Amino acid sequence: MRVDFYQLSRDPAELVLPRLAQGTLAAGERLLVVSEDAEQLGRISEALWTRVPLSFLAHGMAGGEHDARQPILLGHAPEPANGARYLALADGVWRDMPEGTDAAARVFLLFPPERIDDARGCWRMLGKREGVERKYWRQEGGKWIEGP
Repeated sequence: MRVDFYQLSRDPAELVLPRLAQGTLAAGERLLVVSEDAEQLGRISEALWTRVPLSFLAHGMAGGEHDARQPILLGHAPEPANGARYLALADGVWRDMPEGTDAAARVFLLFPPERIDDARGCWRMLGKREGVERKYWRQEGGKWIEGP
């Protein structure tokens, strides 16, 4: 499993996620976006429709009758009803996939500056797990720079 830590210093998660979602779909994967904050999920939903020029990213909210068909599913728990192997933790809170589901192949942990201590703890915890590759990204101006 690869875990990408995204330290959000300029843009909130809802402005970053459309590009991550676009890359996920281009890789032939499905995405599950998780946040306990319903308002944040609403902002992410709006951004998926409008943020990427000349296109929209089809998606749905978890709990609907067509969850399995959604290329991008937004929900409050890491339950990939759409079969997603890519997981975006938009609220900066680490969650493992439930037992009995396939492990995520890739996880995007997006966290604001006020959650940096939690992200550091998560980095250390994941460093003790076998088979986990970790990457750290920070915003510098309008670009994402891979950190040490």
